[in-house]
Amino acid sequence: MITKPEIRNAPRWFILGTDVVICIISICIAFLLRFDFNLHEADMKYLKGAMVSVILVRLLSFLLFKSYAGVIRYTSSKDIQRIFLVLLSGSLLFFILNETIPLFKIQYNIPRTIIAIDFMVSLVMMVAFRLTIKISYERIKNTAKSKASVIIYGAGEFGTITKRALDRDAGTKYNVIAFVDDSNERRGMKIEGINILSSKDLPKFTESKDIHHIILADQKLTTAKKQEIVDFALSRNIRILDVPPSQSWINGELSFKQIKKVKIEDLLDRDEIVLDKNKIQEVNTHKTILISGAAGSIGSEIVRQLASFNPKLLVLLDQAESALFDLEVELKEKFKNLKFELVIGDISDENRMNLLFKTFQPEIVYHAAAYKHVPMMENNPAEAVRVNVKGTKNLADLAIENKAKKFVMVSTDKAVNPTNVMGASKRISEIYCQSLNKKGTTSFITTRFGNVLGSNGSVIPVFKKQIESGGPITVTHPEITRFFMTIPEACQLVLEAGAHGKGGEIFIFDMGKSVKIIDLAKKMIKLSRLELGKDIEIVYSGLRPGEKLYEELLNNEENTKKTHHSKIMIANVKEYDLNEISTSIQELTLLLAGTNNEEMVKKMKEIVPEFKSQNSIYEKLD
Repeated sequence: MITKPEIRNAPRWFILGTDVVICIISICIAFLLRFDFNLHEADMKYLKGAMVSVILVRLLSFLLFKSYAGVIRYTSSKDIQRIFLVLLSGSLLFFILNETIPLFKIQYNIPRTIIAIDFMVSLVMMVAFRLTIKISYERIKNTAKSKASVIIYGAGEFGTITKRALDRDAGTKYNVIAFVDDSNERRGMKIEGINILSSKDLPKFTESKDIHHIILADQKLTTAKKQEIVDFALSRNIRILDVPPSQSWINGELSFKQIKKVKIEDLLDRDEIVLDKNKIQEVNTHKTILISGAAGSIGSEIVRQLASFNPKLLVLLDQAESALFDLEVELKEKFKNLKFELVIGDISDENRMNLLFKTFQPEIVYHAAAYKHVPMMENNPAEAVRVNVKGTKNLADLAIENKAKKFVMVSTDKAVNPTNVMGASKRISEIYCQSLNKKGTTSFITTRFGNVLGSNGSVIPVFKKQIESGGPITVTHPEITRFFMTIPEACQLVLEAGAHGKGGEIFIFDMGKSVKIIDLAKKMIKLSRLELGKDIEIVYSGLRPGEKLYEELLNNEENTKKTHHSKIMIANVKEYDLNEISTSIQELTLLLAGTNNEEMVKKMKEIVPEFKSQNSIYEKLD
């Protein structure tokens, strides 16, 4: 086994002795410089006297200030400052001795120019001595410790900045051996002596070299390209790191500690959405806006995004006290001029909601409050009806009564051909809002999308916890797939649809390709530097009540109409008569008093004929 050479601290007597020798050499150099390297016998006599003074004064000052006590290989600016003060105090003493010793009829004089030259030469030599030792130690340490070979993907400005951050902050650990860039202009060139390769050269290059890391420094990489690079790196057991956007750098400077592991969320994200910010601003600026479910993952992000559009007042409604408090703290820190009111309340409480609307008179309502957990609502259908159906009806009716301009409801892909109570409750809410659009002056707009990354109950946080605890990772079924969207992306599209909606539309979002959950789990294991079957296992737990293998969005051309935005479409869905749906909902909510689950689910199936239960005790009702 190869062991690192032991590096001991230099003894203090050695440092003290070296400093004294440096001072002796320095006074000699000062005399030589002062007399143009032509010393006479009288000058030598003064030099001998000066050397005695230098030895005594410098030794005394070194002992007094303990300038020799620091560990040389860790010399810092404070050590250099101490040396400066020690030498300066000694030189000032020489000036004093020049004035006082002749008073005692003793022949003594060190020319002032020599004192000044001696001070500067001593300072330079003592600092150079320490820095030489420090640099030598770093070199010995680097040769004793093997460096990890690194490839930087991106040879532009960010690639160069990344290399310098590595050299500055982590030079003892990493060695950049290549840049990779697909630009024809840069290919074959060099940056600071390091070759720039094409991505086509990467497979062959990594076969011949032991690569530890690939760092993604190209800020313009598409998600598809990033996914391709990550897949390649994982297949070669190469760790992948990502440089954060420049706006998140501390004081505008990148440090190595900011370069993080690639997260699974980064790979499921899509390219940046282009929004009609002028239209969103026109609709929301200087308006009183109510956000229900404001402390939830979707609601809180809607709040953050609305905060930048200078609203008159944001009314933040939620029944979760602690989460609402956390949001309050965040808003006060990040948006100091934002005017907002916190309201703790249950949307199914008619009196509470009536008071809220009368007090604040919201002009726009973003309705994100809902129960969303499929298995829980399957076991508690009364709560799905109470909150998702009755609660939505309360807010929608009050929006019309108080002449709100827009009511934007956040729905779910599970409302499409629902197979569970939660999805059916959201579909009933959609039907009611769409039908209500014809009644008053309020425009009712519904937005529908799939799973959002990092939201409460999302599969990714669950997988992360399972990986951190050593597994196993539980997947319900080997064939189950889901659509995914980031929270900011989903909320941006909600604002966009809300701004452009005329009323009565059910907007659906382009969720991209559905993701196989088993593939997601395997990729997260690899990103965690673990090996499936060796470090961690995947087990199948079976579909949960009401869960289906594939989610639907109705986002094909036969069932949708195009809009102004390529990622937003309007669903072609059946329209219901307002009186009929109002009567049906009234009959459904009356069943809450008896809490007969089967009767409630049966009524929900009458309202939504396409509601067919799966993996549920309510299949017998179909």
